[in-house]
Amino acid sequence: MYQRILVPIDGSSTSGRGLTEAIHLAKLTGGRLRLVHVIDELSFALAMDAYSGYAGNWLQELRGNATKLLEASRARAAENGVQADVVLIDRFKGAVHEQIVAEAQASDADLIVIGTHGRRGIGRWVMGSSAEHILRMSPVPVLLVRAPDDAKAEHERFKLPIGVLASQ
Repeated sequence: MYQRILVPIDGSSTSGRGLTEAIHLAKLTGGRLRLVHVIDELSFALAMDAYSGYAGNWLQELRGNATKLLEASRARAAENGVQADVVLIDRFKGAVHEQIVAEAQASDADLIVIGTHGRRGIGRWVMGSSAEHILRMSPVPVLLVRAPDDAKAEHERFKLPIGVLASQ
């Protein structure tokens, strides 16, 4: 049961909470994690805005930050005795939820564990819900892990990967 657990990681406390739950599940089942980060068009556009005036390769910066994020998440799993591999998706082919579902299929995942803000009303309408789309499209079970109360702050909703703004 749940030997191959896919965990989308984006650097927010919400995805961190999803990772924590996935680590607990993997320990219980003797499973393994696949940690996935997707660089999509929105991430790229936000990075371009954050780095305005910076003459550099924005995609390379995003890849570097994503790699640090994935490696830190892998180390966290290893500290808890759970094996994990990492996947960085930067193909710009489709929405984040489509790429996560495609990765779940390609990797033969048994389960997807994802943190969710649980937005309602206008926030959900404006921001959409990747978690909801993954839930609807996924060919495997999906465990949604609710965000802690402090993640509902505005800065958490639009958080960029670790170090994006710090390295300016």
